[in-house]
Amino acid sequence: MSRSGADLALLLLGGFRALVDSAITELAERGHPDVRPVHDFALRAIAAGADSASELGRRLSITKQSAAKTIQVLQERGYVTRRPDPHDARRKRLQVTPLGFEVLREGEAIFDELREQWAKQIGTAELESIEKHLTALVGAQPVRFDTPGWIAQDAGGPG
Repeated sequence: MSRSGADLALLLLGGFRALVDSAITELAERGHPDVRPVHDFALRAIAAGADSASELGRRLSITKQSAAKTIQVLQERGYVTRRPDPHDARRKRLQVTPLGFEVLREGEAIFDELREQWAKQIGTAELESIEKHLTALVGAQPVRFDTPGWIAQDAGGPG
C-alpha cells in the first residue's frame, strides 16, 4: 500500500506522542505527576545553558512570554531557581535544582526503557536502522519543540 507524505508526518508525530505520553505516565507513577513534556524540554535547555526566558524561548522555538510562563511553573514546582549573576547584579540566571536534575535523570531512564520496549517489539537492528535514517534526514536541522502549539493554532485553537 502506497502512503503519502502526510501519512509519514502523522506516523512520525504518532511515534513521538507514543513515547512522550508513555514517559509522562511512567514519570507520574514514579512520583512526578506534575511534569509535562514542555517541562522536560525546558529543563534540558536550561541545564544546557539557556539561563533566561529569552534564551529558553530561542532554544525551544517559543515566545519569550511562553518561556516565562514555563519558567514560572518550573520555579513553583522546585525544578529551577533563579540565582544572581556574579558578573551583573541586575541579572538573574536560571539554574536547574537538584529536584529538577532528579526528574531529568528519571525521565532519561524511562526513555531508555521505552526504547528497549520498542527494540523488543520490532528488533534492535530495525530500531537502529530507523534511528540511522531519521538522523540522516533531520540530524542537521535543529529540533523544534513548538509543534503542538502550531498545530493547535492552525486548527483554530489557542496555540
